[in-house]
Amino acid sequence: MKSKTNLLEQLKSLPYFSKDSLYQLSKQLGLADATVDTYISRFLKRREILQLKKGLYVSSDFFSKNREDISYYFYLANIVRTPSYVSSWSALQFYNLTTEAIHGITSVTSKVTRAYNTKAGNFTYQSIKRELFLDFSLMQEKPSLAVLLADSSADKVSGKFDFFIASPAKALFDLLYFKTHQFRGVRLKDTKALVEELRIDVDEMDKRERTKFYTMIKKHVNDE
Repeated sequence: MKSKTNLLEQLKSLPYFSKDSLYQLSKQLGLADATVDTYISRFLKRREILQLKKGLYVSSDFFSKNREDISYYFYLANIVRTPSYVSSWSALQFYNLTTEAIHGITSVTSKVTRAYNTKAGNFTYQSIKRELFLDFSLMQEKPSLAVLLADSSADKVSGKFDFFIASPAKALFDLLYFKTHQFRGVRLKDTKALVEELRIDVDEMDKRERTKFYTMIKKHVNDE
């Protein structure tokens, strides 16, 4: 059917799309919402589109063309649950502070904790207090993203997608915050051992970031 083919072709240029935006796009092709619902079901069944969560999708064609660009996964992580920023293990590996393997993208959100396991990747969101939902920034065009792809080289990664990510200090803070259940029973003198146990290379962190990290920690742990 020509209208279905035209619709799918237009989706191939989009990094993601919602069902509502698809309804709007389909109106230009003279398609009813009920028809679009049928098309979505067929596209999913034939794996022509991938579902990120209820009502949110990406075309298999677009995903396939960008699957080796980790910035695309981070970008999607920001989109799947908003507001959120990439943090903890995912951010620490981005900054070359750990060699731990990544199994999905970990983010922090001011909303409730949630996880989405999809054909486009696994996205985990950990809930944090609103007053701690800070110290992240928009990262733009970072070619060195290849450090996160053990089987890829820098020339295969464009880093063309923008995404919000925690600073190195905040990424480590977030990791310990959730690892210790909000620093329950943790003393300041235990911090170094905790970091070493997690095999985080703090010495590679910028001096200002290290200072910022310990300043944040002192506000939330027992100083005995």
